[in-house]
Amino acid sequence: MPFFGLLNRRSSLDGLMEHYEVIAKGMRLIESSMECFIRNEADRPVTCNPGAILAEVAELEDHADKVKRNIRNHMPRGIGIAVDTVLLFNYTRQQDDILDAGQAGLYWLSIRLLTIPVEFQDKLIEYAGMTGQTIYLLRPALEATVSLLSGKVLDREEIKGHYRAVREQHKKVNRAQNEIMMLLFKSSKDFKEIYQLIHFVERFQHMSHSAEGCADILRAMIAR
Repeated sequence: MPFFGLLNRRSSLDGLMEHYEVIAKGMRLIESSMECFIRNEADRPVTCNPGAILAEVAELEDHADKVKRNIRNHMPRGIGIAVDTVLLFNYTRQQDDILDAGQAGLYWLSIRLLTIPVEFQDKLIEYAGMTGQTIYLLRPALEATVSLLSGKVLDREEIKGHYRAVREQHKKVNRAQNEIMMLLFKSSKDFKEIYQLIHFVERFQHMSHSAEGCADILRAMIAR
């Protein structure tokens, strides 16, 4: 039983990395397409096709859901388990929320034709990049956690440093969100357009918040 538990353990932990790669791919796609959604029509890239981008993000989100279900359907059993299955369950849900929120954010930008004031455009694109950085910082945190739980001898303090990096980046996203929200509420733009932008900003903050939540769960996984 311990032997088979170890096999299942590795399979489940490797699945977390597979799931993360799909999420990160989705984030890269979203980040690279920001000009298509943020810039006004005359300034958008020639190849801009919001509908195609949304469809590609939806396809990645569907792929991530399949990986998540596979992980949950093969949760480890037995006394050789490296981590509580509840933590594995919660982690997959939290990590999956990242791309769900990103998809919702793009949807709010595309739900109706929107002319974004020039003074907001660079700030929103930079904000999306800051959000992406939170997600990218999650990768070394996850890799180190999986390695430690798989039996490799690693510096636990160095691993915790990866978690702190995710949290610190999320704080930057929060500060940027507050700044943009203040500007939006002071804007004289039509309320419907401000409402769309607020939802976009909130959804991207949720992406960063979910990444921070993932780091917190990883910290719980290695707790003694």
